[in-house]
Amino acid sequence: MTDDDTIRPFRIDIPQAAVDDLRYRLDNARWPDEVPGTGWSRGVPVDYLKDLAGYWAGGYDWRAQEARLNEIPQYTTEIDGQAIHFLHARSPEPDALPLLITHGWPSSVVEFQQVIGPLTDPRRHGGDPADAFHLVVPSLPGFGFSTPLREAGWGDLFRVASAFAELMSRLGYDRYAAHGGDVGAGVTGMLPMVAAGKVVGTHINGPGSFPFGPPVDLTGLAGVDRRRAERFNEFQRDGMGYLHVQATRPQTLGYSLTDSPIGQLAWIVEKYQAWTDPAAKLPEDAVDRDQLLTNVSVYWYTRSGASSANFTYEGMQAFRAYVEQAGAAGSGPVAPGGPPMGVAVFAADNSIRSLLDPTGAIQHWSEFDRGGHFPAMETPDLLVSDLRTFLRPLR
Repeated sequence: MTDDDTIRPFRIDIPQAAVDDLRYRLDNARWPDEVPGTGWSRGVPVDYLKDLAGYWAGGYDWRAQEARLNEIPQYTTEIDGQAIHFLHARSPEPDALPLLITHGWPSSVVEFQQVIGPLTDPRRHGGDPADAFHLVVPSLPGFGFSTPLREAGWGDLFRVASAFAELMSRLGYDRYAAHGGDVGAGVTGMLPMVAAGKVVGTHINGPGSFPFGPPVDLTGLAGVDRRRAERFNEFQRDGMGYLHVQATRPQTLGYSLTDSPIGQLAWIVEKYQAWTDPAAKLPEDAVDRDQLLTNVSVYWYTRSGASSANFTYEGMQAFRAYVEQAGAAGSGPVAPGGPPMGVAVFAADNSIRSLLDPTGAIQHWSEFDRGGHFPAMETPDLLVSDLRTFLRPLR
């Protein structure tokens, strides 16, 4: 059987029965007890989540957010037997450079709402029209509306990169740039290997040492690099519970994420507290609360909590096999002989250039004192500016 390569328009249209069911479940949730005075040290505090869930049920307007998302042109197509959903926002500038953007976990295409306008139409947003991009923003297989998964194996980032390269070819883009964060950074890094000669540059945010590798040696590190190393080592000791669970027992976790919106909310919100700008005490201090809940709602309505966890499981299996064969646990983000790479490091990131890029192979490296793991939501101005700066000479 061959793929149907038709590209079909897509609109988000969640049935009202599903919206009503979510509100019912939120209103009738069972809440755990907690040890007094523990704050965020053991996970999301009950009082905080009760307040956020109450707003999700009674103040947040899904239909308004759904309409906003539907203002962005969306499509689906079948690649390698899997339905792939994507945003495709073309610039009004005829010479715009195509740019493929890939999200990570626990994210979705919702993450990029605030950067679509400035990137596609800089003329209307105080920028230079020569910096315009045609944007293609796919949902990773098993995430959002690229569901349900039809078979195992989509956690292999090489397979995902191959599928996204095919998507760009179907759209008629034979020369383009790519950006990604988290898992999306991995996909972005592999694109030049599967689309040789087509990718003019790759840009990623927040790369770090592989979390299952050894702790970072603090010897010789000072200032901000030492603080990043200490934070990474602390993450290894105390912040990897989610990764161990998703990488080993995704199906067991999936029952809670699929049946309980409180469980799905807590699973994602914890990361928005831990991974955003260190100056932000609460997730909504770092990102817009409605945009955060729209991201969680997409996970809930598409039942992609379980399939995204399985994506993590398969990705970790593939990476461990690669490490065993190549001994590459400490390898950096640069592929030898590839196109120029740009890296943006935000305040919450643990990236240390001397460790990740000891030979200076990365052509563009920016560090910012604001933002974190979700820069398109936290500091869209910084991300847009860095993409423009890095890709300007590569057009």
